Amino acid sequence: MRCPFCGNIDTQVKDSRPAEDHVAIRRRRFCPACGGRFTTYERVQLRDLVVIKSNGRREDFDRDKLERSIRIALQKRPVEPERMDQMISGIVRRLESMGETDIPSNTIGEIVMEALARIDTVAYVRFASVYKNFQAADDFEDFVHELRPPTQTEE
Repeated sequence: MRCPFCGNIDTQVKDSRPAEDHVAIRRRRFCPACGGRFTTYERVQLRDLVVIKSNGRREDFDRDKLERSIRIALQKRPVEPERMDQMISGIVRRLESMGETDIPSNTIGEIVMEALARIDTVAYVRFASVYKNFQAADDFEDFVHELRPPTQTEE
């Protein structure tokens, strides 16, 4: 593994332990050339996934991109990092087990929204506002209105 600080290719593993509910291995590494310390994660990848964008463009699935968008939605929300990591791993496992290597981006978006709805409604609305491309406050209002159960006066 190349050192991210100096580029040395001879780094040493100092500690390995299970991470993310035993679906990854966390390795603490040390670079003897510069003394830098860093962490890597090793995960099982069942198949190489390709995302089909709404404009037809194809790109390799990027777990880090998925993680960034979920972290943004969950920013300053009371959700433990371990819970977030479990959710991301669950989404990736679900995508890999779908049996297809080509996955439409809207399928990924729906799966993410489903997972966020289960753990934090604010994060769910945040993600939906970007995913569904809200343009005005009315879009938020309509979306949140759909989340609320009908009251007796609305029935």
